[in-house]
Amino acid sequence: MSKRLYVGNLNFSTTHETLQTVFGEFGTVITCTMPTDRETGLPRGFAFVDYATSKEAEAAICSLDGKIIDGRPLRVIEHQERAGRDHFGPGGGGGGGRGGRDRF
Repeated sequence: MSKRLYVGNLNFSTTHETLQTVFGEFGTVITCTMPTDRETGLPRGFAFVDYATSKEAEAAICSLDGKIIDGRPLRVIEHQERAGRDHFGPGGGGGGGRGGRDRF
């Protein structure tokens, strides 16, 4: 079963090829994605790396978390799916009150 890693604190000049090479040392990298800003197209400073097995992913976490790549220490952890963003669920919303002090 494949395992996805979150890679944070990337230098904005770090390339996809660099990540493929560095993470490829620990096993078969299925995918490596580096999200970019919608407006500028520039990297957002983090990536996701998918390994073929949990064993390979664990080896990468142990070896690469805190390792300096392109001048910055990487943050490498197992990716945790974010809870769905229910439009009408808790949080968000607001609106509200008019006025404040000396309202009347």
